[in-house]
Amino acid sequence: MQHQIPLNAAPGYRAAREALLAAEVALRDQIEAVAQMRRALPVGTTVQNYVFHGSDGDVALADLFEPGKPSLLVIHFMFTAADTKPCSMCAMWTDGYDAIARHVGTRVPVALVARAPIDKLRDFAHGRGWKNLRLLSSADNSFNPDFRMETADGGQMPGVSIFSRDAEGTVHHRYTQCADLGPNQWRGIDLLTPVWNLFDLLPEGRGDWMPKHAYMPPNG
Repeated sequence: MQHQIPLNAAPGYRAAREALLAAEVALRDQIEAVAQMRRALPVGTTVQNYVFHGSDGDVALADLFEPGKPSLLVIHFMFTAADTKPCSMCAMWTDGYDAIARHVGTRVPVALVARAPIDKLRDFAHGRGWKNLRLLSSADNSFNPDFRMETADGGQMPGVSIFSRDAEGTVHHRYTQCADLGPNQWRGIDLLTPVWNLFDLLPEGRGDWMPKHAYMPPNG
């Protein structure tokens, strides 16, 4: 039964919606096929044991893993010592990450890494209301440029990386994705926030909307 089509839908709408539904099913199958390819990637290079600054002191990359959880998810956050505020797009994404971190954390530990000093990062997170993410500063290591999340002139890139730790405690890189998929392709991590996906449901689409650090109240 096609619950997506109202019982009183006009014939023209029904035909168009059925064609769209077939395309949506095909897209879902393609997304799952890509996810399977991602899961099947071979074990990547051995990763050095980077040391980050955290709210509770320094912590090594290998120590971010948790018992019984072989993977680690790292969020690359665009925020440096020179920035007054972080990237507003990254902040929007992280609003969502923080909201679901307790759910995701039951399966994989999650850490957010930024170039900004830990106190600066923590102050912004507090003002934003983030309470569930582990915040780490890479101010004194080469983590960001090593994973191509920093350009030669210090520019930052948004993205996520996945690492695994084997039985001997060795950490391996498994996967990194950033927003940049190639020339004029900046939708590499769209699937990681519901905002764009909701806008894509609208007849007017996402348009040129960009997030802000703050918004007027609904009746403002």
